[in-house]
Amino acid sequence: MRSITVGSCILAAFLASNLNAQSGQPSTEGAGSWSPKAAAAYLDGRMAWWMTWSSAARDHDTFCISCHTTAPYAMARAALRTDLAEQGPSANERKVIDNVIKRVRLWKEVEPFYPDAKRGVPKTAESRGTESIFNAVILAGYDVPTGKLSPDTRLALDNMWAEQIKTGEAKGSWAWLQFHNSPWEGDSQYYGSVLAAIAIGTVPGNYRLAPEIQDGLKALREYLVKERDSQILINRVMLLWASTKLPGLLTPAERKAIVEEALGKQQSDGGFSLSAFVGGWKRADGSPLETKSDGYATGVVTLALEQAGVTSDRPELKRALAWLNLNQDPTEGRWLAYSLNKKRDLSTDVGRFMSDAATAYAVLALESGN
Repeated sequence: MRSITVGSCILAAFLASNLNAQSGQPSTEGAGSWSPKAAAAYLDGRMAWWMTWSSAARDHDTFCISCHTTAPYAMARAALRTDLAEQGPSANERKVIDNVIKRVRLWKEVEPFYPDAKRGVPKTAESRGTESIFNAVILAGYDVPTGKLSPDTRLALDNMWAEQIKTGEAKGSWAWLQFHNSPWEGDSQYYGSVLAAIAIGTVPGNYRLAPEIQDGLKALREYLVKERDSQILINRVMLLWASTKLPGLLTPAERKAIVEEALGKQQSDGGFSLSAFVGGWKRADGSPLETKSDGYATGVVTLALEQAGVTSDRPELKRALAWLNLNQDPTEGRWLAYSLNKKRDLSTDVGRFMSDAATAYAVLALESGN
């Protein structure tokens, strides 16, 4: 595996309260500013667990790059490096990157995350499309400090382009894992394609001008534009972020419209609730969606607004950043977020999945606002 020197990750390219784990009720009494050290400890601890969890294990001694824990971790962990006076990646960061590189190099040999033979058609295609995008977005971010496209990132991008759908209504997108779980494994094909756009826009140098990718890039832009208006708001917020990295996705007027629609969902405490960004989605167990502000929606929306040029003196952005500062669990270091799919015990490992992603995006938003 290559030696990795990282000054920053995806953020480098793009740029607290007591909480009861069972009830998820925040209290801002005595709360202060957020702790990068506590956030890093939470993220590293969760990665340590994920890498050894039997359900995450895959062939060739690798592990799954999950939508909720691993991918957000890889995108956010390096953003904490300056605050922590770290000289390089944490031990768990290195393991994640080495895992990604191993699977990229063995792309034709490793099994899909969920093969058709074990999970039914079309899980092989969905797994390949999903993983290829995650591999590209993660490695592209880690190339940014060097200013050069590394051989492993180029290979990851080649793998990604090879998985792009070439014909039909979904032309320009990628097959994406569908497990009827929102927000990442439900009707999430658009979300995955937005991440592909972020990966392309993050790569150092003039990669997006390379002749060999122009047909695929044109198809991607056309798909994202064509399907934009039918998307739930959280996907369009992600598109807002992507549009700041890859030209041709939104006009200035369309950007402004998404900004204003997202800000219209801000709650009285300054945060945002994911339940307000997912349309008519309902939990499988029939329980009501959690409507209180959460770290995932607040982190994603705040980051996208910052990247889209909303200035820090705008009152709504100030209030969102204040919510993030006040709502980190000072003991665990995480920001809470709640499953859209069933009511979960937030103290369990599975119940923490949404908080894993929330903590990563809260970190990215707070570091971007510094």
